Amino acid sequence: MIYSRRRTLALEVTRSGEAVVRAPRGTPAGTVAAFVSAHRGWLEEHRRRRMAWLAAHPEPTAEEEARLRTLAREALPRRVAHFAALMGVEPAGVRITSARTRFGSCSGRNSLCFSWRLMAYPPEAVDYVVVHELAHITVKNHSPAFYRVVERYLPDWRERRELLKG
Repeated sequence: MIYSRRRTLALEVTRSGEAVVRAPRGTPAGTVAAFVSAHRGWLEEHRRRRMAWLAAHPEPTAEEEARLRTLAREALPRRVAHFAALMGVEPAGVRITSARTRFGSCSGRNSLCFSWRLMAYPPEAVDYVVVHELAHITVKNHSPAFYRVVERYLPDWRERRELLKG
C-alpha cells in the first residue's frame, strides 16, 4: 500500500509478482478494499502470468551472466555493424548494459544500448532488436513509418518479436 499525492487508485503487479495498491493520501481503507475486490480477477490473472514468467525465466547464475555478457560484447557490435551497413545508418556507439526491462534503446544522439540479457534469446530475436534500434536512427518513434523501415530489412519482424515474449 503506497499513499501519495496522486488523484486516483491504481493496482500494479511488481517484477517479483507482489501486488501494490497506490492511493491518494487520506483514502479510506474501505474504499481501497472495495477497489481491490472489484479488480481481483485482473490482479489474479496478472500475478499468475508474472509468476509463470518468473518460473520460465529464472535469474542467471554468475557463470551464465558472465557467458552472456561475453557473448553480447562479441556478437552485438558485429550484428550492429552488419545491419547498419545494410540500412545505411551509423550509430554513435554501442554499449552493453544490465537493463532488466528493455532489451535495447537508441538515444537521441543515436547511441545504442543493448542488455546482455538479450543473448539468452534466439539469434532471430537478437537481430530484430538490433534492427529495431537501428531503425530509430532514421525514425525516432514507433509510428507506421518506423515499422516500414523495420519491415524493409526484416519482413518477418512480427514473428521475431514474438520470440522475445516467450
